[in-house]
Amino acid sequence: MDISAPQEEIQRLIFNQSGMLDAITDAIMITNGTDSIEFFNRSARAFLREFVTVEATATRLNSAFSRRFLKAIDEVGKHGEDSTPCHLVFEDHHLEYVTASFRGYKGDMLQWLVVRDVTEKNKHEEELSLFHNNIEMILSQKINKLKESEKIREQLSERLTSLKTQLESLSGDNAMIGSSKPMRELRDMISQVAKSDATILIIGESGTGKELVANLIRETSNRNDKPYLTINCNAINDSLLESDLFGYEKGAYTGAHARTKGKFEVVSDGTIFLDEIGDISPRMQAALLRVLQDGEIIRVGGNSPIQINVRIIAATNRDLPAAVQEGDFRLDLFYRLNIINIPLPPLRERKEDIEDLVSHFIRKYRLSFKKDVDFVPRPIIDKLERHNWPGNVRELENVIQRAVLMAKSNIITEDEILFDTPSVPQENTHVSMAKKFSNTPLKSILQEVEREVIVATLEKNHGNVAKAAKSLKVGKTAFYDKLKRFDISPKELR
Repeated sequence: MDISAPQEEIQRLIFNQSGMLDAITDAIMITNGTDSIEFFNRSARAFLREFVTVEATATRLNSAFSRRFLKAIDEVGKHGEDSTPCHLVFEDHHLEYVTASFRGYKGDMLQWLVVRDVTEKNKHEEELSLFHNNIEMILSQKINKLKESEKIREQLSERLTSLKTQLESLSGDNAMIGSSKPMRELRDMISQVAKSDATILIIGESGTGKELVANLIRETSNRNDKPYLTINCNAINDSLLESDLFGYEKGAYTGAHARTKGKFEVVSDGTIFLDEIGDISPRMQAALLRVLQDGEIIRVGGNSPIQINVRIIAATNRDLPAAVQEGDFRLDLFYRLNIINIPLPPLRERKEDIEDLVSHFIRKYRLSFKKDVDFVPRPIIDKLERHNWPGNVRELENVIQRAVLMAKSNIITEDEILFDTPSVPQENTHVSMAKKFSNTPLKSILQEVEREVIVATLEKNHGNVAKAAKSLKVGKTAFYDKLKRFDISPKELR
């Protein structure tokens, strides 16, 4: 057996990669922190000659210059992220660069560094302000150059994306934060199912990001340029939900003065996201089953079926198999919805992602609140990881948002970390009840007690109207009437 073949193949791949990188017109380097430049292509060699003599055959630069140059790069980009374009003025040169981190074969952390000298471009921009008397001619010239510059920028971005894919250093989607095993599996599942037109059922506790996953599926699907609508089935009265989804004919009910299309018709060829699907009524379940089975709807007050082409993504925090067993949810509809099931892990099952989530939310809210918060001590992270997070990622975001707003310096302290733990009201005695409702008509007392019971039940069921109504043994329609009468919003009690 020829044992030299693998070595020859490795040498061939190295030679091919070096040839490819040498063919790229941008300066590409591999750096080792702020110590040395481990590799540079032909364009980078020409770029470096502007500052220091570089041997024609050199592939590594370890000198006072390289340390000075890399330290300047590090000072500018220490608070940024990989793939974010950065700007640097270095020895009278205006530089634009991006970085991508990866781990070397020895286990050390290295970086791809892609640099472009934009000194001439900046000079041209300064010329625009000097030649204001002939602005139309100058603009015509510069627009062509800017178009070229934008084309180069797009090429640079595509090359960097390719390098990131090869090195597997980034997740490829900044919206879904976390590198834990559950999140990696979730990303893999989304990438597998997004391109299909299959119905998807997303299951997860409140605050786990069901709508975020639905949006990501739609954005990476073949219908990403088609209409997209989100419907919260729990926030709309049952009869209104039916007419909203399927439309209605003229005269179908009082106030129906003209034929009106429903959401399914409006979103034709697109995607519709039905949140809280587990709370719809039996009548709505039957109507939705017709959509999934036959691809058709019937407007309220109409008889003629209308063919539609809509992809359905549904989500719920209910245990639908248990709801089927209890007779609250149709088995045939469950099977139609459950073609592809995407379960979302609660935050307590992926606590290793908390540090990344905290960094993400701090970046988000320090910009919103114009605060200089940029550091969270390790003990604070440990405290956050010990919390059980019943409200999941939404609760964590609330905690960090409040901490950034209350921060008195650039560091989050123990005093700013306040958890969203609901207080448990103490039971009132007969004496306190009598004192509370002293000189109050009995009818008003009963209404107040009824309102408090409804609010408490909704809080216990996280704003789930169907569960609250069933717990109180009240019909759903009657329960909605009480919510309207007492001005109670289930959405605010989730």
